[in-house]
Amino acid sequence: MPLDPPPDWLLPRRREIGARIRAARLHAGLTQLQLGNLIGRDHRTIHRWEYAVRIPTLQDLLLIADAVDTPLADLVR
Repeated sequence: MPLDPPPDWLLPRRREIGARIRAARLHAGLTQLQLGNLIGRDHRTIHRWEYAVRIPTLQDLLLIADAVDTPLADLVR
């Protein structure tokens, strides 16, 4: 059951993870569209993750880490 309201630290942490996804994608030389195609997601979904509108699942994070050739821990640390 989700916490209502969520803890104060949650949104800043989501933004931080989104920024790390974006940085890793750019470092890999990929556009949102290219990353989306590699992992089977729409480019709008990638955008939503990068800007903390939505939360990627663990499976999504694993796919992203593989696609951009970075350890999962680097995305969520």
